[in-house]
Amino acid sequence: QVQLVESGGGLVQTGGSLRLSCITSGRTFNRHTVGWFRQAPGKERESVAAIRFTGGSTYYADSVKGRFTISGDNAKKIVYLQMNNLKDEDTGVYYCAARAGQIILSALHLSSQYEYWGQGTQVTVSS
Repeated sequence: QVQLVESGGGLVQTGGSLRLSCITSGRTFNRHTVGWFRQAPGKERESVAAIRFTGGSTYYADSVKGRFTISGDNAKKIVYLQMNNLKDEDTGVYYCAARAGQIILSALHLSSQYEYWGQGTQVTVSS
């Protein structure tokens, strides 16, 4: 079993920054794949970013490329999502998700590939 707890959400002005944290516990962490997803009101959940700890490959949605950075700290079992130059459309509930093992690169954006999910943290970007 893997437990995920997100933190770091909040209210920020357009153009501002936030850093989300996903604290993991349970099974061996360094072979996991971890992703961040978000869901805006009235919209479907969408992939934001993902990281494979074996090899360090990352994925970013086109809408966040150049603004968001995903990283992981194996020792602390934490995955971060640094979000810069935030836009109103980044508003939503952000979820951390994990799979105990690798996900192929072409499937990193698929929520069906992830086994474990956190409860989410709210990010509100307001101008």
